[in-house]
Amino acid sequence: MAARQASAKTEAPQSFTPYEPKKGEEYMNEAQRAHFRDILVSWKRELMEEVDRTMHHMKDEAANFPDPTDRATQESEFSLELRTRDRERKLIRKIDEAISRVDRDEYGFCDTCGTEIGIRRLEARPTATLCVDCKSLDEIRERQLGR
Repeated sequence: MAARQASAKTEAPQSFTPYEPKKGEEYMNEAQRAHFRDILVSWKRELMEEVDRTMHHMKDEAANFPDPTDRATQESEFSLELRTRDRERKLIRKIDEAISRVDRDEYGFCDTCGTEIGIRRLEARPTATLCVDCKSLDEIRERQLGR
């Protein structure tokens, strides 16, 4: 039985050209919003394609093995794939929220302090809702609370 690797596509797509802001260009102007919308839509499409592949794989590979060890191995593989897809499902929800923020002209600004998140940070993590400083403080609080 061939084991299929369940890989999470939680990293933003790397197949885009980084945005080069022009001197004096306003932050989160129409061109920047279009750039990030394209990244988000592309990332969502990749995740949805992976969901489809998983569904087909599980249908095609589902078998009732007489050997309990083979059956357990298959169930373990399917369980891992389903957990991975569940993480991706949650990520798709975050991507949809980010697309909605782009459409409302609210994208790219920190939810906590309202400052610019920054183009490079958003290209690295397009679903980011906090600037680097607020995210760092958030992580320190989490460590202190032992979460």
